Amino acid sequence: MTYTPQFIITSHLLAEVEQVAALRERIQSAVVDLAWIPALQKDTRTRNVHASTAIEGNPLTLEQVRALEEGRELSSSDARHKREVLNYFAGLRYVEKAAAKTHIRHEDILELHRILAGEVMDQGKAGVYRTITVRVGQYLPPPPDAVSGLMFELLEWWNTEAQQLSPVLSSAILHYRFEAIHPFADGNGRTGRALALWELYRRGFDTHHIFSVDEYYWGDRPRYYAALSEVRQAGEDLTAWLEYCAAGLRKTLEQAWLRIQSLQVMSTAKLVLRPRQEQLLHLLRDHGSMAPGEIWQALGVSRQGAMDILRPLLEAGLIEKVGGKKTGRYVLRNQ
Repeated sequence: MTYTPQFIITSHLLAEVEQVAALRERIQSAVVDLAWIPALQKDTRTRNVHASTAIEGNPLTLEQVRALEEGRELSSSDARHKREVLNYFAGLRYVEKAAAKTHIRHEDILELHRILAGEVMDQGKAGVYRTITVRVGQYLPPPPDAVSGLMFELLEWWNTEAQQLSPVLSSAILHYRFEAIHPFADGNGRTGRALALWELYRRGFDTHHIFSVDEYYWGDRPRYYAALSEVRQAGEDLTAWLEYCAAGLRKTLEQAWLRIQSLQVMSTAKLVLRPRQEQLLHLLRDHGSMAPGEIWQALGVSRQGAMDILRPLLEAGLIEKVGGKKTGRYVLRNQ
């Protein structure tokens, strides 16, 4: 037996998938053989690690996660929080190396979980399917004696029928079904999101590993959990979940395109966009132009704080100021 996902390709879902495909094509064309790909890969890995661990309650900031990746010590941080972050970095590297695998086995899933959950389990054992009953909020996952069989069915589907679907859909289906089975006593959320990335890498959707999809889930965590639970409320109909994930992938690619543009404009000087700078670029893209007062009000910072955000973007040539000294407004360059 294999798992058989239930869903309908609605006009909305089809439109999202088509937009994702168009964005991916634009990005793939822009990043061929460019020297800054490693910097973008590193930044993306850091953002995925921060977002996925933050969803589970890890309090470390993006800058602290970046510091750990670079081998710098954090003066005030719980050892467990650091271990969760370092584990996820190791897990993503494992997934990146395993992207070429044509057949995924139970042992591969167990090894990924062992890497992600080592030394941070509240219950159960890392790298071993659960032998206890667990509860996730109001949801009671399948009993432990059903886990191995359900995972076998999911892996059969992943290795065969999933290949017939767009990776936009197959990664979302894999993500949900894994979370529904909840095969481990702890660490299922991180593992499920890593598996969704694995599918995107494996299918060649993100060949350069530059899409930080987990930022989308982290951006509205209550909506993420609600979207998962709504599948069960709909009798395991995945349609709304697929629409949610496809929209998230579209937004992820839009963010990636902004980051790529920033690196293209800067040429040899590399700018790693900070969250507030990225927020500002999105605002300028949506509004066309903004006055200084509108910017610091929208970002919730002081005038000086806004200038600290603006200055690197101006120096990089990513944005520019147009108009007079008193009436000037900021715009994206070449937009």
